[in-house]
Amino acid sequence: MAVRSFKATTSTLRGTKLEDRSMLEKKSGPRKLSKSKKQKSGRNNQGKITIRHRGGGFKRRIRIIDFQREKFDIEAKVLGLYFDPNRSAHLALLQYTDGEKRYIIAPRGIKAGDKIISGEKVDVLPGNAMRIKNIPSGTIVHCIENRIGKGATFGRSAGQEIVVQGIDPTGKYVQIKLSSGEIRLVPADGMATVGQVGNEEKLNVKLGKAGRRRNLGWRPVVRGMAMHAVEHPHGGGEGKGVMGTAKDIWGNRIGTRTRKNKRTEKLIIKRRRSPQRPFAKK
Repeated sequence: MAVRSFKATTSTLRGTKLEDRSMLEKKSGPRKLSKSKKQKSGRNNQGKITIRHRGGGFKRRIRIIDFQREKFDIEAKVLGLYFDPNRSAHLALLQYTDGEKRYIIAPRGIKAGDKIISGEKVDVLPGNAMRIKNIPSGTIVHCIENRIGKGATFGRSAGQEIVVQGIDPTGKYVQIKLSSGEIRLVPADGMATVGQVGNEEKLNVKLGKAGRRRNLGWRPVVRGMAMHAVEHPHGGGEGKGVMGTAKDIWGNRIGTRTRKNKRTEKLIIKRRRSPQRPFAKK
């Protein structure tokens, strides 16, 4: 996948870089593999806004994706690659030898006509899925299960790659390294798909204008420094002003770690470190 640049005939097009979707199928996929999606615009069951800056955008349908890959030892043929408006990665439409069709997250390098398969232990080829305990150390994978049978949890967005580092001495877990730098354990009997997620140049996309952002369902964001003092901790004052420690609209300090999940603490071997805060506490 690549990005498309444009001749700078306008100031908007000068920095615009959009996805090149020429390799995707022009027609929509099977209707039965999708369902309608009701827009909530960031509101809860009381109609109150609980997530700001959401609303509008094009109407979408939810694609039903096979994250479990439980059809063992049945070969499937890739019919084509498809666009999914609900995620950054593209989808691959499979047709199994028994006639069933399913969507999966499209791995990098896969194309129409390729054959893939899932099972307990299969060939280490892009798109094949197997138990992560049977995947050799150093292999790049994606769509990893965190709970057996639940379906893929880790490595589902565009360009994601996870490295298998080896099985735990107990034999119950496999050690993996995520793209964030975090090293953790996942169940050894969980499923994983070989290869990197496709559409890896998604991070180079620049929408170029506010209208494209609105079409994706995002509403405008106002800087706190541009507000009145009663509306935001950064607001008020003469001129540009100094905001001091960055805070959100409710006065909470930005950057504070909020993760509280004691159940999975034992599974994390090394925490991720953001480039902006390399020496931050756990």
